[in-house]
Amino acid sequence: MSDATRQDIAISVEGLTKRFGRTQALRGVSFTVDTGSVVGVLGPGGAGKTTTLRVLATLLKPDSGRVAVGGYDVCRAAPAVRRAIGFAGQREALDEFLGGRENLTMIGRLSGMGRTAARNRADELLGEFGLTTEAERPVKSYSSAARRRLDLAACLVARPRILLLDEPTAGFDPRSQHAMWDAVKELVAEGTTLVLATQHLEEADRLADRLVILDRGRVVADGTPARLKAAAGPGRLEVCVSSGGDLPTAAFVLGDFTTGPATIDSVTRRILVHVDERPQLATDVVLSMQAAGISLDDCALRRPSLDEAFLALTAEHRNPTARDGAAAVIH
Repeated sequence: MSDATRQDIAISVEGLTKRFGRTQALRGVSFTVDTGSVVGVLGPGGAGKTTTLRVLATLLKPDSGRVAVGGYDVCRAAPAVRRAIGFAGQREALDEFLGGRENLTMIGRLSGMGRTAARNRADELLGEFGLTTEAERPVKSYSSAARRRLDLAACLVARPRILLLDEPTAGFDPRSQHAMWDAVKELVAEGTTLVLATQHLEEADRLADRLVILDRGRVVADGTPARLKAAAGPGRLEVCVSSGGDLPTAAFVLGDFTTGPATIDSVTRRILVHVDERPQLATDVVLSMQAAGISLDDCALRRPSLDEAFLALTAEHRNPTARDGAAAVIH
């Protein structure tokens, strides 16, 4: 691959393979990342997410395939790749005995900044990530969430165009997760290209423009979150019939909106049917029920979640009757 690539492609991965002893970690992984976009790399444990990011960060050499980051080949131009990226792996690259400000200033100096510029950049990042009050304390005294925020700040000292994050909120409480997500969104709004490896499906759904799902070292699906969820199956319409309403009649009315059977729960008075989405579906259902003399306490369309899509896609790939290596590319 030449060092020059299309301007709108920040990362290109073609046929990437990597083996560790008898373990084939990556089996022909291919995907691209558009400049300024967020791509989530999902997969169960051992799927190859961390290995993929470590290849992109030039920490591992691929066995075969072609990989370019920021327009540079990861094997032939590794120093140029490192200058273009920021990488936050699962293990923090911090000196535990130094304070937060000292860590960031040191990284700035190693990146070629002058003393004053490095210190100013450190102070700027400490403020952005809410770490000013901890700035002088040794990192070993930080909470896990504060350490992770500092690690992300360290990746940004040199203002990289491309950011690689591996499980950035693993072990975080909900408040810390949302704070980290907000910080990432701000970076993306400023034009940073982001590759996010995570097992946190809500995180991927909130942040990613596109998802690449890995399983056993292969890409099994590639598409937007909305498309992947839609591919998991039809939506589900759930109605709750008011007390006194006739459940069988309500189920019969719902038959006009579905080709499948209705699931009736006589205790909760809820009826569930699978439906194909269309404009004003819920409104049409309510009007049909009213015409039949049935009142509803609730009527809602439940779309497939990313969790359901993820489980369906990885389960399909693990099915021994599935085509070996086949991936669902869902645009």
